[in-house]
Amino acid sequence: QVQLVESGGGLVQAGGSLRLSCAASGRIFSINAMGWYRQDPGKQRELVAVSRSGGNTHYADSWKGRFTISRDNAKDTVYLQMNSLKPEDTGVYYCNAEVAHSDYPTSFLYWGQGTQVTVSS
Repeated sequence: QVQLVESGGGLVQAGGSLRLSCAASGRIFSINAMGWYRQDPGKQRELVAVSRSGGNTHYADSWKGRFTISRDNAKDTVYLQMNSLKPEDTGVYYCNAEVAHSDYPTSFLYWGQGTQVTVSS
């Protein structure tokens, strides 16, 4: 099994910044990709950003230019630097990781427990 532990959420005023962290641990052979998603109550999770092996990154249009995803592969950790925050960025942010195990031919997708981000106007 793999565990993802998120941290860094909280309450911030509009225009402020937060940095989210997500550390993976457990039976990890390699991590193909790590990403961040946001969810509003009653709605589906939506992609914020993803970082793939080799350094490729992708951002959803709503957050492109304001958020930056980065990874520390040695620590199996992904970060989300959130700048110029807006009230509409409020939500629960989840990280995920596509993990390969040494004893299984396919990779699995794991999710963190989520961290609340609230941006006040």
